[in-house]
Amino acid sequence: MTASLEQLRRCHFAVDLGAARTRVYVKGAGIVVDQPSVAAVNTRTGALIAVGEFAEKMTGRTPAYIRVVRPVTGGTVVDIEMAQRMLRQLLGDRTRRALRRRPRLRAAACTPHDADPLAQRAAIETLVGLGARRVELVDTLIAAAVGCGLPVERPEATMIMVCGAAATQVAVLSLGAIVQAQRIPVGGEAVDNAIVQHLRHQHELMLPSQSVRPLQLALSGNGLTPEGPESTEIHGRDVATGLARSVKVDTAAVRRAIQTPLTAVLDGIGRVLRECPPDLVADLADRGIMMVGGSALLPGLDQMLRQATGMPVHIAERPELCAVEGLGAMLEGRIAPMVLDPLGA
Repeated sequence: MTASLEQLRRCHFAVDLGAARTRVYVKGAGIVVDQPSVAAVNTRTGALIAVGEFAEKMTGRTPAYIRVVRPVTGGTVVDIEMAQRMLRQLLGDRTRRALRRRPRLRAAACTPHDADPLAQRAAIETLVGLGARRVELVDTLIAAAVGCGLPVERPEATMIMVCGAAATQVAVLSLGAIVQAQRIPVGGEAVDNAIVQHLRHQHELMLPSQSVRPLQLALSGNGLTPEGPESTEIHGRDVATGLARSVKVDTAAVRRAIQTPLTAVLDGIGRVLRECPPDLVADLADRGIMMVGGSALLPGLDQMLRQATGMPVHIAERPELCAVEGLGAMLEGRIAPMVLDPLGA
């Protein structure tokens, strides 16, 4: 359920807890946190060793007594206590003290479309543990649409595609509300995994988890489109011997390997368009789809969507920050609701 603009204006800070990154917007200060949603814990003492980027670098490189955890999965908080500890550390003492001085501290948080009551409750409990007296929930699709400058409040169709790490959300918006939406459990991680599995089965090569992102290696240039480079060299570990090895990978084979997760995304877009009123679909033929989220930067994905749908496809200026910037715009009161005068007034 999306809170009203009047309720959001009373909030003091907003949090976008994503599966890949956590972002915090403080009213009057802007974005103060933009870090990976990762924490490293000492299993012997329970002490928090690191959070954010430093904890992410420790993935796969720690001794047995240090565990790297991700308290957020698929946009849902799965470990409330660890998420609270991670947020406290990311905010820092100075910001926490400044927030605690506010009387009746209020917070806003993004939640995935159609999040169940348990997931909503987990988001609320996480921020209540930081001292918030009241928490307003905003649909990620609405927040991202506001953040990338779409005319959400007008009586015309706008289509947004939030490309997250764990899921992709597609929606058609009009008059400040969601007309049709689909949440597809396929995101950037599924594409990464498809490439990793392809390299393992076809080349018997395991990629180091922290060396480089597989997509940046295998999908250089134009990536998903045939105009990209024919082959690229990748370094990894041989499955049989365990020794370092490099192989030349055919990018056409990589494109075929990631077709399965991307086909699910195309099917979701098709379902949304089929269930939309014809007038709104006609609007979309001119305006097209706006892509936001970190995975929107996947090389060539916009071209692939353009070819499959026949509609214009645009990528937001800073797609990974659209949701938190949309929350910030609502907190600061930069979004004016459209006033509908009742008949006979």
